[in-house]
Amino acid sequence: MRWVTYRSAAAGGERVGLVEDGQIHGLRAPDRLLDLLGDDGERMAGAAEEARRDPLEVVDLDEAVLRAPVPVPPSIRDFMAFEAHVRNARKSMDADLDPEWYHDPVFYFTNPAAVLGSGDDVPISPGCTWFDYELELGVVVGRGGADLDPAEAEEHIAGYFIFCDWSARDLQLKEMRQGLGPAKGKDGASTLGPMLVTPDELAPHRKGNGFDLQAGVTVNGRTYTKTTLGEQYWSFGEMLAYASRGTRLVPGDVIGSGTVGTGCILELSVLHGIEEYPWLRPGDEVVLSVELLGDLRARIVEGAPLRPLR
Repeated sequence: MRWVTYRSAAAGGERVGLVEDGQIHGLRAPDRLLDLLGDDGERMAGAAEEARRDPLEVVDLDEAVLRAPVPVPPSIRDFMAFEAHVRNARKSMDADLDPEWYHDPVFYFTNPAAVLGSGDDVPISPGCTWFDYELELGVVVGRGGADLDPAEAEEHIAGYFIFCDWSARDLQLKEMRQGLGPAKGKDGASTLGPMLVTPDELAPHRKGNGFDLQAGVTVNGRTYTKTTLGEQYWSFGEMLAYASRGTRLVPGDVIGSGTVGTGCILELSVLHGIEEYPWLRPGDEVVLSVELLGDLRARIVEGAPLRPLR
């Protein structure tokens, strides 16, 4: 199944819809995807039958205004599951990969209030001149749980989507020198979508801890990133299990894989030079694509002016 949250003309607000054959079959109720979560998938399956049998409306997917599948998640944890990304990013700081990275799948919390949907403009963070995209795979937690093991944690995934972690690299570098962060370097925007795809659709493409899916990014029509999602060191089951250790995951929580190898300008600039892969600027059109999951589109715009603290 494929689900979207979209702006409905018929309902006059946001609605949840089932996507089939390029069309959205809008649900009459509920109006939040979050309300279809919390069990082993029975609510979602029942809602799909209702959407097919008696839709509120049928809208072409290409003409719909999409929101993030879960527009305001309870929390967002972003991991670093791809070894190639970590190695390449460390080169920018003349550092090697820390052996501790192989012991636990580390993450940071980012801002649920800054979630955007496909097609939304993305403002550059105030004071930033090194603005970057990060191509990731994301999941939504379907069932809550605490102290899970990796096998059962995998069963708690409601679906997958593209996750773009927009990054102010110069701000990130400054704050992480103080031993904290990333914080403001990642605080401005995360784009999720364009749709939520249930695990059964990705299962045939499983490769080790990841998925054998083609992925890429273009900026103003030029290919920047071209890669696959197969070389994932930490599985989502392991990441969810670690996230649930000593605490509780709740339905709607978002987990990001971290950036795929060469999935950001930081890496590309280290490998090929910043002149070849310059930082994002206002007016840039960015498209992130993953096989089966669709295209995530964004236009970069000028952000708010920097207001001095002192």
